[in-house]
Amino acid sequence: MIRSYKFLIRPTVGQEQQLAAMLRDHCTLYNGALQERRDAYRHVSRTTVRYGEQSAQLKEIRAFDPECQGRWSFSSQQATLRRLDKAMQAFFRRVKAGETPGYPRFRGVNRFDTVDFPRDGDGCRWDSTPHDPVTRVRFQGVGHVRVNQHRQVVGRVKTVSVKREGRRWYVLLTVEQERPEPLPATGSVVGIDLGIANFLADSGGGFIPNPRHGHKAAQRLQGAQQALSRCNRRSNRRRKQVQRVADAHRKVRRQRLDHAHKTAIDLVRRHDIIAYEDLKIRNMLRTPAPRPDPGRPGGFLLNGAAAKAGLNRSISDAGWGVFLTILTSKAESAGREVIAVDPRNTSRRCPVCGHTAKENRPTQETFHCVACGHRAHADTVGAVNVLRAGLARRDTLKD
Repeated sequence: MIRSYKFLIRPTVGQEQQLAAMLRDHCTLYNGALQERRDAYRHVSRTTVRYGEQSAQLKEIRAFDPECQGRWSFSSQQATLRRLDKAMQAFFRRVKAGETPGYPRFRGVNRFDTVDFPRDGDGCRWDSTPHDPVTRVRFQGVGHVRVNQHRQVVGRVKTVSVKREGRRWYVLLTVEQERPEPLPATGSVVGIDLGIANFLADSGGGFIPNPRHGHKAAQRLQGAQQALSRCNRRSNRRRKQVQRVADAHRKVRRQRLDHAHKTAIDLVRRHDIIAYEDLKIRNMLRTPAPRPDPGRPGGFLLNGAAAKAGLNRSISDAGWGVFLTILTSKAESAGREVIAVDPRNTSRRCPVCGHTAKENRPTQETFHCVACGHRAHADTVGAVNVLRAGLARRDTLKD
């Protein structure tokens, strides 16, 4: 199985300058390759330039510009060109599907933050000094960089990436390792219902409160953004304030990830089977379509966009997608089974008599079956129905 690791690296001042130069030169390569594709399509009878043709030009590019392009790893430059090729393929796929295409854009130096090395030992070397008690990673053109390795890397390192996040630098490893021993069976099964008032409700009647990290930090983020808006462009004060805003957002993101990891590992340790709603989060975050006013040309009727914006903000703050990704990954490593079920009517169906109606849920928290009179918390009812649907789907797949 494939696992990933992320470690903070501590480059010297000179190494940090070289890492920044590496990002800048790979960004130049990316933009130049994108420009070549645009020009070929516009001016040469709509010719499509592909990855193989651009990769074949790398030798000449490196010889022509040895100071900027020639000193970096050939493989990392190929990975940058593949990155552009994937963006172009995604663009054409969206065009064929009738979606919003989103043509790949040129990257600014501050928006190109990652360089990939497709193979350990080719332009980079993880744990380059094994006899040194301090772990170091070596990058071609930069040297041996100290790594703050906070946990052991288990398995064979496949790929290495260097990433800049604000003022910090990280190394990301993709590792191939043998499937670990599954956790001992507990005999417990659970269904979970994700929400906003409570982050999670389980089929046993338990609740995990929503930490609302983004909501709690909203005032601090607003103050930082307002201070940034008052700074002059290209000033030192603005550059420092940009870092403060980025640090504030980074703190919220790390808090959200920490909560997701702790919640997921607790579920995985206690239950053998976990069923959850297969929510289409991207569709839930869509803004309402405008409603033209027939009696006023050029005018629009109220469509609830302001209220929907608040709901979208709460959904994004909860981080359902990140949590479900982490839960699936941890369950796979622990030998647990995770089942996604259709979320339709899970909070409107009575778990006692099976009656499904909108009237069964008179309020956000209350469930009251109009057929049999069963009362319970609506989120708990949803989790029970999710568990039953998950077990039924599991039995169907086994048959």
